[in-house]
Amino acid sequence: MRRRAAGAALALGLLTLAGAVVVARGEEPGGIDDLWVRLFGPADLGPVDFATLRRSRHDALACPPDICPNAPADLVAPVYPVAGAALREIVRAVAQQEPRTEPVFTDRWGEQDRYVARSRLLRCPDTITVEIIGRGEGASTLALYSRSQIGYGDFGENRARLARWLAAIGTRTR
Repeated sequence: MRRRAAGAALALGLLTLAGAVVVARGEEPGGIDDLWVRLFGPADLGPVDFATLRRSRHDALACPPDICPNAPADLVAPVYPVAGAALREIVRAVAQQEPRTEPVFTDRWGEQDRYVARSRLLRCPDTITVEIIGRGEGASTLALYSRSQIGYGDFGENRARLARWLAAIGTRTR
């Protein structure tokens, strides 16, 4: 019986060590990012059609009501006194200031961009989709959708992220 317990303890120790190595390697080949891709698919969850969007349990949405008619927004994005191209650059700068956040897609001909943000410890990926919407000359708004790829809840991180981004965007557009 003792031998079996010692074997189980050794196996658990080796598994823990292997897990620590995978986490420590992070974004390096063979690290936790690769493990998440193997288990759950690419970190970028793809484009969003805000007109037909249906919410999930582990997401957050900031959107004007006329842009997201089928999805109740957590936050309403204001109209900013800047042109769409300028707002897009401001959003890009705000995203770059967020730790562990990187651009993964820029629509050259459209107005939608995507970013992946990763949690601090386990580097779990969240996809943030941004769409810029013109509101006449010199004015624009946006839709932001942040969704977690892994888990059944996000502990409010997606909503907190969107609130931070909207506050930073508001500060830069004044």
